[in-house]
Amino acid sequence: MGHPRKALRTTAVGAVSATLIAGGVLTGTSTAAAAPGIRFVDIAGDGGTVLKANVLTPADADGTRRYPLLVLPTSWGLPQVEYLAQAQQLANSGYVVVSYNVRGFWQSGGEIEVAGPPDTADASKVIDWALAHTPADARKVGMAGVSYGAGISLLTAAKDSRVKAVAALSGWADLIDSIYSGRTQHVQAAGLLDGASLVTGRQSAELRQIFDDFYASNLAKEHVMIEWGKKRSAATYVDQLNKNDTAVMMANAWGDTIFPPNQYADFYEKLTGPKRLEFRPGDHATAELTGLFGLPNDVWTDTERWFDHYLKGADNGIDRELPVRLKSRSTGGYEGYPDWKSVGETRRKIALAGTRTIRANVDSGANGGVVFLSSILDQVAQLPPVASIPLLPRRWAAVWQSGKYPAAQQVRGTAKLHTTLTPTKESGTLVAYLYDVGPLGLGKLVSNAPYTFHGRTPGKPFDIDLELFSTAYDVPAGHRLALVVDTVDPLYVEHNPSGAQLTFSSPANDPSYVSIPLREQ
Repeated sequence: MGHPRKALRTTAVGAVSATLIAGGVLTGTSTAAAAPGIRFVDIAGDGGTVLKANVLTPADADGTRRYPLLVLPTSWGLPQVEYLAQAQQLANSGYVVVSYNVRGFWQSGGEIEVAGPPDTADASKVIDWALAHTPADARKVGMAGVSYGAGISLLTAAKDSRVKAVAALSGWADLIDSIYSGRTQHVQAAGLLDGASLVTGRQSAELRQIFDDFYASNLAKEHVMIEWGKKRSAATYVDQLNKNDTAVMMANAWGDTIFPPNQYADFYEKLTGPKRLEFRPGDHATAELTGLFGLPNDVWTDTERWFDHYLKGADNGIDRELPVRLKSRSTGGYEGYPDWKSVGETRRKIALAGTRTIRANVDSGANGGVVFLSSILDQVAQLPPVASIPLLPRRWAAVWQSGKYPAAQQVRGTAKLHTTLTPTKESGTLVAYLYDVGPLGLGKLVSNAPYTFHGRTPGKPFDIDLELFSTAYDVPAGHRLALVVDTVDPLYVEHNPSGAQLTFSSPANDPSYVSIPLREQ
């Protein structure tokens, strides 16, 4: 079984630099001195904890009128200057903007609570302060943020009915489904967050224990971690968001290795108020990056349009657009859908016929890549992780392929695997990969997802249903799709005892398949 602490050490070396670059902290340090009219203030958060903040107000503010208020909590590990470029643009457009460093990071007081109750209480205190000390309009309050700031914004909106609109960018709605999907630890993602917080913040004893139990695969503490995560997930409070009728915009990247897109899509479907969902190529927070430098950026443009309509009442048409907007990893245009279930509404199955037995504990060569790097390469150069499908060793990888497609196939949404597994040990991990295979057998990764089981009877078959991470990818004419399953991937912790074998079968009364969501052309 792979050792997660070794993966953590490898990941943490570059954790802080990767996080800072992805979150755009370089923007803040270069813009701080130039931003006109900015005030740096201390705000008393929950329990009197000092929150370091900055405030920008419209240039024409003269004390005679009120302006919509936007509160921006910072991303994980980033200082309070993170949003200055965007904050200045929003202030120029007629908003009071208060950005603050969340507790436990940089100069703000307290310890890291991971969007726990003190964090949402802090956000409400920041709103209180802004209404008392700026020309902000109490009837027009919005929140926005990237990553950690997105999660805190969604949670605060559920608990504070004054928040009328939210833009949650590269965030999470379900924390456990993000870093523990398929009951499998996303170890590179966790290592990145852990490493960044050790350098830029102050972990609470509770958070340190959560990380330690996570890496150690402590099943006795699994229920504790899950309950801890539920308290920090907007999905737990969706009824309150719906009751508040909060206007919620969410944006994320297809290749987000911290918060995969599925959990956002599932949450979006449960919202009943005004809502919008956007997915683009990239990895965690990379789609918003250029906007943090003050450059033109689709995500931030739509964010401002969202607030203009739902806080200012501007008739800019955003409420009449198809609310689900997707950008394929293969083409440059946007596609609109009325809802998430309409994405990939047509499904075609690839039969996973026959029986395949693979041995565990060896990486076959099929894997999901490296956190940040792989999806960024896909974003900027359309170079996802690749594998030579004919050369994958069948001792360690099970492989099934479709026939050649006579026409291009537009994969949209969530591919679903159904199979029957017979293990030789009571626990184990598998990772499923969907590849676009060209004429020479080179496979480009379309999607993947891990799955872990415990407490199974060796030799007794059981069914597996696994959703792969949602995506939008165009398979060229003449290519095939391949499903590959192996047991080791550097992105995840694996739970395969030494010598374990996994057998995949397709009983006549319950055939195995992978269901591919397609867009009708």
